[in-house]
Amino acid sequence: MAKLVILGGGESGFGTAVLAKKVGLEVFLSDYGKIQEKYRNGLLEEGIEFEEGGHDEARILTADEVVKSPGIPETAPIVVKLRERGIPVISEIEFAARYTKARFVCITGSNGKTTTTTLTYNIFKEGGYDVGLAGNIGESLAWQVAKTDHEWYVVELSSFQLDGMARFKADIAVLMNITPDHLDRYGYDMQRYADSKMRIIQNQGCDDWFIYSDDDPVTAAQLERFGLPMRTLPFSAKKSKEAIMRRGYACSRWQGAYLSGDGFLAEVDGETFCMPSADMQIKGIHNTYNAMAATLAAMAAGVPTESIRKAISEFPGVEHRLEPAGTIDGVKYINDSKATNTDSVWYALDSMTRPTVWIAGGTDKGNDYDTLKNLAREKVKALVCMGVDNRKLVAAFEGVVPVIRDTHSLEEAMTAARKEAVEGDTVLLSPACASFDLFRNYEDRGRQFKEWVVKHK
Repeated sequence: MAKLVILGGGESGFGTAVLAKKVGLEVFLSDYGKIQEKYRNGLLEEGIEFEEGGHDEARILTADEVVKSPGIPETAPIVVKLRERGIPVISEIEFAARYTKARFVCITGSNGKTTTTTLTYNIFKEGGYDVGLAGNIGESLAWQVAKTDHEWYVVELSSFQLDGMARFKADIAVLMNITPDHLDRYGYDMQRYADSKMRIIQNQGCDDWFIYSDDDPVTAAQLERFGLPMRTLPFSAKKSKEAIMRRGYACSRWQGAYLSGDGFLAEVDGETFCMPSADMQIKGIHNTYNAMAATLAAMAAGVPTESIRKAISEFPGVEHRLEPAGTIDGVKYINDSKATNTDSVWYALDSMTRPTVWIAGGTDKGNDYDTLKNLAREKVKALVCMGVDNRKLVAAFEGVVPVIRDTHSLEEAMTAARKEAVEGDTVLLSPACASFDLFRNYEDRGRQFKEWVVKHK
């Protein structure tokens, strides 16, 4: 019996363990930290061996294969030892895909992937498809394959998950953009990070689809390095159809999406779809990109256009992405906790129409704040830095923003923001950083922000 070891006892690790047991593998799960109660109880109910609070290296190193949580870096000592011994280390997505005949819509990008993934899933559901939502959101792919397998999966993929994939193939691959993010995990080497994102198209052939932003210069530079045998669907909010066609990589005739009047047009396999901006609840140029990509993915899968229209018109957006949190004394509070890199923050600041008190900070991932300075000068009346160490953030915006407050907890940051804001202002939580110095994750940060607003109304 083949031995599978799973590193990490979170959502993906637990789901992998359940699936591995179902398909008859010898399973052992190891978590260096503490396993959440719901997953620990699940492992006990399933009769799966596990450990927490450390690694039994001798046992782990006897594995035939290892599935690693995407949160565990390649530099972790146990991963280094596995690599030295030539033991394959893969991702949960790579493992789970072996045991399903489903088709996959896979979405990655530095920004916009959660909104695009959720919207695409909603469109498929509206179209009557048997579809699961997996990856960074929803239940793990492995759990769904084990318990409630579907005909289609819409999967949000991070660069870390892509790093652990070798044979997996997306039937429809979507690349939203490539902007600096997680560079601390890639030796502050942008090309290494871009290489990771481009793994979204590995193993694709002419029967598959690749959807990408024609407006993203980094993606354009990467495409020059690849032969693209798959059918391509570029989308753009800046270029005309003719300009995109001149750069096309399609196997046959041009197809894709572009702005047209007050909305966008999408063309796939001879079918044309028009979506007016006025009919969309989600606003802003970033959401136009998201809707274009989701539309192209759905049309490539054959979803009826009326289902696409209905799903987009009813879609309210996702939690923690420019989410209204409430109003206190005439000041609007906006939760954009999911903005963990500077490109996401750029779109958030660009969408502000009122004087803004901006809350930022956390665990810096190698950010270059220069791209935000012009918008900060124009939009931001005060910057509240919220983190254990705010020195880089403070230094970046000295002389750019009139008021900078250095705070080290959510309560301190919110008190400072409320003091700086007056009626008619907006308080925007858009951190540009990871959350792990003060919070469990970006969801925890966003929910604490919203709870504070509700408490102080």
